[in-house]
Amino acid sequence: MADSLRRLISNESCRILQEKLENWYKDYHINTCDQNLNRCCEIIEMNSMIQGQLFTILNQTAREGGHYAGVETIKSRLLPWLGTCFSSTTSGRPFETSLSLIQESIERERQLREFASTRNHELQHLEKELNSTRLQLSLVQQDLAEAQMALEETKTKSATTLLAAEDEIIHLNAALKASQAQEESALRNLDRLNDYEQQVQILKDEIAILGAQKSVLQSRLARSRSPSPRRCRSRSPSPLPLRSCSPGRARLTNAARHAHLVARFSEIYAQERLDAQALLMTYIEDLEMVQRIIYVAAVESFHAAKMAFRQFKMRVRKTLSLTYSGPESLEDTILDYIVRHEDLYDVQASVNEVIRAMNINPKISFPPEVDFIMISSLIRELCRVAFSMQTLVPPLDIAFGADGELFNENKYHRSYDSDFTAPLVVYHVWPPLIENDSVIVKGEAVSKRGALWSRRSRSKSRSRSRSMSPILSHSASPSRTLLPRSRSPSPIRSGSPRL
Repeated sequence: MADSLRRLISNESCRILQEKLENWYKDYHINTCDQNLNRCCEIIEMNSMIQGQLFTILNQTAREGGHYAGVETIKSRLLPWLGTCFSSTTSGRPFETSLSLIQESIERERQLREFASTRNHELQHLEKELNSTRLQLSLVQQDLAEAQMALEETKTKSATTLLAAEDEIIHLNAALKASQAQEESALRNLDRLNDYEQQVQILKDEIAILGAQKSVLQSRLARSRSPSPRRCRSRSPSPLPLRSCSPGRARLTNAARHAHLVARFSEIYAQERLDAQALLMTYIEDLEMVQRIIYVAAVESFHAAKMAFRQFKMRVRKTLSLTYSGPESLEDTILDYIVRHEDLYDVQASVNEVIRAMNINPKISFPPEVDFIMISSLIRELCRVAFSMQTLVPPLDIAFGADGELFNENKYHRSYDSDFTAPLVVYHVWPPLIENDSVIVKGEAVSKRGALWSRRSRSKSRSRSRSMSPILSHSASPSRTLLPRSRSPSPIRSGSPRL
């Protein structure tokens, strides 16, 4: 028995049977039905050989135990198992079991083929989806490369544009500095001319005073040579009517007149200016040109009124200096006289002077069939207010403004159509009112980006010609003939910013 068991172990039949079972299990779904049946028969044959060897060992073991050894074990375990096997064999169950196993194997093989075909179809579908995804990925990569190229091109263009903008800014700064230099040169020449005019006027005043002294001396000499001491002394006629005046009136009413004139200046801006603008818009469709005309009219009205005030003051000084001997100073007496006799101011002459100056102004234009005399009512009110402002202590004036100057929040309000980020003034709508270089009433200006340079380039090629002065067409008075205009020094120029 021991030798048989040793041979069974040395043959490694059980291990080989186990390996065959494991290999068959691994390849079961791959093999065909015949292959699986052959494997099963092969395993059955090997199993029968192992069972035969085991029965041999069982027989030998029972013999070694004697006649009655192992009887209980054989009864309890071997005989029931053998009975089951024989009963199954006699009833024909193995054939039915084999048939059912064959049918099951065929069904499983069919299911396996269907499963394999389904898996192949799914695999093909997944391969198609993978190819499509790869194609989309390549397209996305291509789009990404194109986007990167476009981004690089945009960066290059942006850099080029930035360089061009910097060059343009440098050019504009150079042009601005050149224009500022020209403006400063023109202002210096204008100030020099005003100084010359002031010196000439002072000389004329001195000549007039010397002439008056000469006439006084001649009259005294004639009186000393006259034979009759009782003869009535003749006096030269006064160029101005001397009315009664109260000394110190100008200084006593200075605050009240100051408040009234400032309020009147604001009323002209709010009412008469808009009326004149609406009237001009019926002939000129360009709002900018209409506003420029009104601004030039305001500036020229102040200039003409200041010139008329100086001439009026010289006449009063010439008249009062010969006979005045009061307790007040001569300047206070002259100012009191002018305040009491403002009705002697020839407003129409100033209006004519303003219209004449507007006709030769190169910044404004007007249709030839009409005339600036249309806005004479606005000019008249401005001249009266400007003349009265010269009688204040200190006098009021308007600030000097130039196209292209830096916008000053303390001097101007921006118009409703302005660019509120633009740093330069394109043109002015209304001048600010100042007192001792301090703004007390703000003006109005228009600021826009880029409009100043294009407008200056267009203005160089535009020329305006008028056949005759509209003043001569309305009046033949000798005081309205066209003469070269002389500007008087404005007190705002000493403190106004120059560009």
